[in-house]
Amino acid sequence: MAYSDFNLRSVQKAFGLEIEERESLFADLAPIAVPEGLKSFLVKWTPVAVSTNTEKARSEMIIAPILMAVTELAPKPLGLFSGVTFDVDSARGLTGVCDYLLNESEELFFPNSPIVTVVEAKKENIPLGLGQCLAELVAAYEFNQTEGTPRERLLGAVTTGSNWRFVWLSGTKVWIDSLEYGLSELGKILAILLSGLGKK
Repeated sequence: MAYSDFNLRSVQKAFGLEIEERESLFADLAPIAVPEGLKSFLVKWTPVAVSTNTEKARSEMIIAPILMAVTELAPKPLGLFSGVTFDVDSARGLTGVCDYLLNESEELFFPNSPIVTVVEAKKENIPLGLGQCLAELVAAYEFNQTEGTPRERLLGAVTTGSNWRFVWLSGTKVWIDSLEYGLSELGKILAILLSGLGKK
C-alpha cells in the first residue's frame, strides 16, 4: 500500500484520525498581493493547461509556478520537492511518491522537515485526493517527530491547479476546509500556503 492507495475512509481508519469538515478555516485570513511575474505567467499559461487538460500540463503550468512563488514569498528559506519518493513506514502504507513537498530546509537532495504537502487531484477529483493528502501529512508529521523537528500542525492541499482545497493535521486531529478556492482567489491561496509556515 502507498499514499495514493488511501481514500478518506481508509486513512481515517488506518491512523485513527478525527476529522472535522464543516468549518471555513481561513475566513479571517487576508489575501496577499500576487507577484506580477506569477500573475502574467498564469494569464498566459493557464488557458493552455486547461485546454490541454492533462495532469502534467496543470502541474507544470499552474501548480509548480504557484509553489515556486511561495518559496520566494516566504520569510525564511524553503525547499521545494516535486515527484519525490518519501518512504517513512512501508508497513503502514506511509510510502510512495509525493507530488509536492515544501520543506523547512534548503536541502536539495532529499526531503527534510516537510511542512506542506500538495497533492495533484487525479481526474480533477479533489475529494478523491484527500485520502492521499492526509496519508502524506501523517507521514510528514511522524517523520518530523522522529527527526527531532516536530511541528504542532502541518498544512496539506489537494488541487487541480484551477481549484484548491486545504487541510490541517495536528496529531490525529484533522480539519478539512469547507471551501475550495479558485485561481480568481490566488492571493488567498498564496496566503493559505504561507500560513503553513507558522506554528512549530
